[in-house]
Amino acid sequence: MILLALLALVLWLAYQSFQPSLLQPDAKPRPVTARGDLAADEKNTIEVFRSAAPSVVFITSIAVRRNMFNLNVYEIPKGTGSGFIWDRDGRVVTNYHVISDANRIEVTLADHTTWKGVLVGAAPDRDLAVLQISAPADRLQPIMIGESGNLLVGQKVFAIGNPFGLDQTLTTGVVSALGREITSVTGRTIHDVIQTDAAINPGNSGGPLLDSAGRLIGVNTAIYSPSGASSGIGFAVPVDEVNRVVPQVIRHGKVIRPGLGVVLANQRLIRDLDLPGVLVLKVQPGSTAARAGIRGTRQVPGGLVLGDIILAVNGEPVTDYNSLRDQIERYKVGETVTLTILRDGKKIKVPLSLEAME
Repeated sequence: MILLALLALVLWLAYQSFQPSLLQPDAKPRPVTARGDLAADEKNTIEVFRSAAPSVVFITSIAVRRNMFNLNVYEIPKGTGSGFIWDRDGRVVTNYHVISDANRIEVTLADHTTWKGVLVGAAPDRDLAVLQISAPADRLQPIMIGESGNLLVGQKVFAIGNPFGLDQTLTTGVVSALGREITSVTGRTIHDVIQTDAAINPGNSGGPLLDSAGRLIGVNTAIYSPSGASSGIGFAVPVDEVNRVVPQVIRHGKVIRPGLGVVLANQRLIRDLDLPGVLVLKVQPGSTAARAGIRGTRQVPGGLVLGDIILAVNGEPVTDYNSLRDQIERYKVGETVTLTILRDGKKIKVPLSLEAME
């Protein structure tokens, strides 16, 4: 064994003697190649981030739990998300699902100061919530508001948020599609959603989607991914909807919905009667429907006389309660819509003004 070891050592030394040294004692850094000016697209991206990043916040939701053995109360992080400063009064907008189960909310600004967040109100059907923080106005930079109604597929977009807790992260992409529909945490449909390929990961929820001018065009709310990580398909609630909902939440703590002032048949009854639309069961006294002459279902000797059957709203067909509700909620309280109804076997059109529904 000793002879074999000595032989191996001799062979190794002989092999090394034939190898040039890999070390170079006088090695120096390579000279730097000048890059010239940044490309115009790069300059725009940098400017968008610089202008919008101070408006983006990091949100931590904390749950309170009680130890089942000693009854002591302790806190656990429930989740993280993003949001943005709405105004200098300290209001912050985020996704409802980011804070829905929280017992305590912390909002961290871009300057790394952390403030207690108090829930002002929410619109769960739109996955939006408004928080209040007590930060002084000089620390708050409200985000610039854009518009989503004139977006085009292919426009460049930017997302700033806190994916996986990595705050102030910028990703870029384009508007991949418009007019998508997603389901909110309440099961209601959110319409006209923006689809983007900008990387959106857990922690981005509630953060802003921006256009190339640094304006808010959507609130990042969901991703399509079996793994839960970004797959190039993200969704954002359009800013036109956000700009409609948030002021209502600030005023009332919730969204005041438009309505007709009627009680409608449930889907099972509509299906059992094989109706072509939505049956009006009852008209609320003094409602806009009552003033427009809408008829409810009434009982007569020997049976029931069916009320008006709503077939369409402004020419858009309705087939069940959900489709009627979705059509009505596209409009504002006070706007006039024209209902196409079936009455006594005849189609007629009835204009009426939408009223506020709690």
